[in-house]
Amino acid sequence: MVKALLIVDVQNDFTEGGALGVTGGDRVAEGITRHLAAHAGDYAGVIASRDWHDPDSGNGGHFSDTPDFVDSWPVHCVADTTGADYDPLLDTAPITHHVRKGQGRPDYSAFQGTTETGSSLGELLHDLTVTEVDVVGIATDHCVRASALDALDSGVKVRVLTDLVVGVGEDSSKAALAEIEAAGGELA
Repeated sequence: MVKALLIVDVQNDFTEGGALGVTGGDRVAEGITRHLAAHAGDYAGVIASRDWHDPDSGNGGHFSDTPDFVDSWPVHCVADTTGADYDPLLDTAPITHHVRKGQGRPDYSAFQGTTETGSSLGELLHDLTVTEVDVVGIATDHCVRASALDALDSGVKVRVLTDLVVGVGEDSSKAALAEIEAAGGELA
């Protein structure tokens, strides 16, 4: 089995003090850094996704001045801004591939994004002969959920490292993890 680590959206706008900061985001960034220090060599690839929204655009209705926090959100993770940068507590040195998503549209899954070379995440995993992914990051009940479910749909075995994810809401995060598990994912 060839395994990759998928780090979902550990960005300034999703950690404490960000436009959509999640309590515990910095803790997750630090935890992922510790995990990488101990286990980076266990992975054929360390892949990190980022929201990378277009400036001066509603990004397909994703941005709103009156967000409903379901389908529309305040402005966040605009390309080439501090908010879109990785959280400084995340050591990015071990990251082998970067995926940008949400470029002009409301993407949640890392599988909707593209790598630096224009490949999809699915194509990258295929090229790396990856059959398993460990998923970590932010937010359990949104982008982690969507990315894990898409990985399962693509035939990749998924393990969510539950101490290295954090969500917006406790109940919605529990529901997301239960949905991932029901779809065949493993919680560890």
